[in-house]
Amino acid sequence: MHENNVTGKRFLAVTLLNAGITIVELLGGLAAGSLALLSDAFHNLGDSVSIVLSYVAQVISKKPETNRQTFGYRRAEILSALVNAAFLLVIAVFLTLEAIRRLRHLQPVNGQLMTIVAVVGLAANFISAYLLHAGSHESLNIKATYLHVLSDALASVAVIIAGVILIFYPISWLDPVLTVAVAIYIAYEAWPIVKQTVNILMESAPVLDYDAIKADLLKIDGIKSIHHIHAWSVDEHRVMFSLHIVCADAKLSEIDKLYDQIDQLMLNKYGICHVTIQAECHRDDGEKMFDTHEDEQHGM
Repeated sequence: MHENNVTGKRFLAVTLLNAGITIVELLGGLAAGSLALLSDAFHNLGDSVSIVLSYVAQVISKKPETNRQTFGYRRAEILSALVNAAFLLVIAVFLTLEAIRRLRHLQPVNGQLMTIVAVVGLAANFISAYLLHAGSHESLNIKATYLHVLSDALASVAVIIAGVILIFYPISWLDPVLTVAVAIYIAYEAWPIVKQTVNILMESAPVLDYDAIKADLLKIDGIKSIHHIHAWSVDEHRVMFSLHIVCADAKLSEIDKLYDQIDQLMLNKYGICHVTIQAECHRDDGEKMFDTHEDEQHGM
């Protein structure tokens, strides 16, 4: 079982930090005339919502299984990660469109004020990233929120560099061009999370070496063949697996020993935590691992 180390107090601290950054950058962006600062302010506003959503999802995911939710509520975090990452993509598109509009109507930017506000934002983002880092490798939900904060930190660094340049060289197009660069980075970081969460929610098969699994299972004494394999993920950590095995007619106690060997093999070698097995002795040994249409998809 994977538990993340992000507590409610840390979520609250990060939420308050991001809310504070949002206000400072909104006021600073309006005063400095900086689209980069204003876009980062809206990004931080999104972060605040994202952080609250992540915390709620984390709490829900820990609820026990019920007769209606037999796998529990672990996918609450997957849903939260999808919403957060998708929102990042929306922000990236919005920033790009606004930057294009600004390029058509260039405006002067106060580089000094822009730099000062960005430095404040960078400090707060680094603190937020530190608070969330503990759980970013163990939960897609926390990772999505962590990436929100990191993308803000990167934006702040870029804004600082641009602000320093603008103090000495009033290059009007620098601010919107910088905004586009930040938007591209945000989209680059968010897209893999969208893909992974959608795959989990669509119950796509996780990446497994099915030929190796078959070869290992057939090495177990008593198993003649396997077929009707299905694999899916409940979340990014828990892989579920079901299969039919063909074996000689035997007592239930002997079949149990086969089940134990299969369970241990799948857990220890392939990290599969839950295996459902159906034993058969009169089925056609020539049946395939997957159904015909599935075989075509897997290239079997």
